[in-house]
Amino acid sequence: MLPEPVRTQSQPDEPAAPRVRQFWWASVFLVAIDQITKAVVNATLSLYDSTTVIPGLVDLVHVRNEGVAFGLLNSADLPYKAAITTTLAVAALVGIAFYARQLQAREWVARLGLACILGGAIGNLIDRVRQGYVLDFVDVYWNNWHFWAFNVADASITVGAILVFVDLILVRPYASDSV
Repeated sequence: MLPEPVRTQSQPDEPAAPRVRQFWWASVFLVAIDQITKAVVNATLSLYDSTTVIPGLVDLVHVRNEGVAFGLLNSADLPYKAAITTTLAVAALVGIAFYARQLQAREWVARLGLACILGGAIGNLIDRVRQGYVLDFVDVYWNNWHFWAFNVADASITVGAILVFVDLILVRPYASDSV
């Protein structure tokens, strides 16, 4: 069992329930947007087709990522690859849940970051469980260089990780409040 966070009388912690609910809604919203955009791409672009959004910079493509982040293990021919990648995604969700339980309600930057990560992870997990792969569709490139294709869930996870990093590094540590 984790110890209770230290609180001071000058800065009591606000009740966590209202803020936590707000962040759950952010996660639900991101899952919905992710699934809607993937459905639109699936309905309008055939596998491996693309359409230009910003010439020389951004295309919409229809590709399948059977691996993990950044296409790692995508071309690996592993037995039970879908089960392995799904298990990794579930393990990440469990880690997010443990981390979220340690946050105080006033740590809203980290909570928002975790909501983004959670929404993205659930969006991609839905694909893995339902299809055995994740549909990626944003292709950012410059000349012959292409970034890995990604989707709304991937972007949410990236933004969430940045927010958690900002909270850990740049936001004033709350432990010093008790000194």
